[in-house]
Amino acid sequence: MTNNSLSNLKIIDLSTVLAGPSVGSFFAELGAEVIKIEHPKHKDVTRSWKLPSESKTSSVSAYFSSVNYKKQYRFLDLTQPKDYQEFLEILQEIDVVLMNFKTSSQVKLKITDEELWKVNPALLIGKISGYGQDSSRVAYDLILQADTGFMSMNGTPDSGSVKMPVALIDVMAAHQLKEGILLALLEQSRQGQKHGQVIHVSLYDAAVSALANQASNYLMEEHIPQRQGSLHPNIAPYGEIFETKDQQSITFAIGSDLHFEKLVDYLGLLNLSEDERFNSTQNRVVNRNELEKLLRAKIKNFTAEKILTDMENLAVPCAKIKNLQDVFESKQAKKMIREEQIEGKSSLRVSQIAFEIYSIFKK
Repeated sequence: MTNNSLSNLKIIDLSTVLAGPSVGSFFAELGAEVIKIEHPKHKDVTRSWKLPSESKTSSVSAYFSSVNYKKQYRFLDLTQPKDYQEFLEILQEIDVVLMNFKTSSQVKLKITDEELWKVNPALLIGKISGYGQDSSRVAYDLILQADTGFMSMNGTPDSGSVKMPVALIDVMAAHQLKEGILLALLEQSRQGQKHGQVIHVSLYDAAVSALANQASNYLMEEHIPQRQGSLHPNIAPYGEIFETKDQQSITFAIGSDLHFEKLVDYLGLLNLSEDERFNSTQNRVVNRNELEKLLRAKIKNFTAEKILTDMENLAVPCAKIKNLQDVFESKQAKKMIREEQIEGKSSLRVSQIAFEIYSIFKK
């Protein structure tokens, strides 16, 4: 897999904010030609979503940069005949269109499925909506986090409901749309004559789909998750935060009895693995507060570097809680950084591609 794997693919990105544009960036990074079309006056709103430290006069924000990589920019008002005609001319050579307009706006702008297919019958139309194509409800990631249960679970008993610090619903919807478009492209590659398709993802469906184990905990056991910080409802210790001798914060993901036995043996508490309160995953969840106190008293005697190194050697999942400066000082994270100039501004973001594909040839 190279960054030119999709060099023959041409995409128009009419979408704004995060989900749709990140799909465009994904394909651009794989070599596709992506043309982002914005209204000349009412450009992508995230151009103005700036940190206090950012230039007030720049047309590019860090937020905008995060999901707009390797794109060409065209500024067209589709309500104006000349601009609309220019759009249609571009459309004739396009494989995929991305959009997140309401149905009423698609009608107003004359970019309904039928109108686009009149110009290009093989066109794949990738759409993102908030609550489905028939809903006119305005949807932002925060609203979806609230509406699909994420905020009710996130936070501590004292903090109240808390949103996730990344627009994760948008990110998950983008992944769903990428997958759908790739499947549609695969299907087209097998057709004698390509046929157009619509690939639609709603933020709501993407969010509910991502409830995963929490959904099954409710659907099968009627368990309604409560706010418990980083703690896992089914595993302990998992997410408890411990302070080391050198005042660093670390956490463990003890997912099996073997992990637990190795940890308590290392801490000089091997008897806990046979203690009825802690000898199974379920019992450790029930008695996690008592267990946390016993572990905390021992962990504070180790430096973070010592315990992290020893846990890695023992294959026990453990990590220091890092801020983003810590993260991007690592070689592994640095290799994910992508840089380019957007409208004269140097911009940085992380890659939309986190997979690797290898070929092994035997002679």
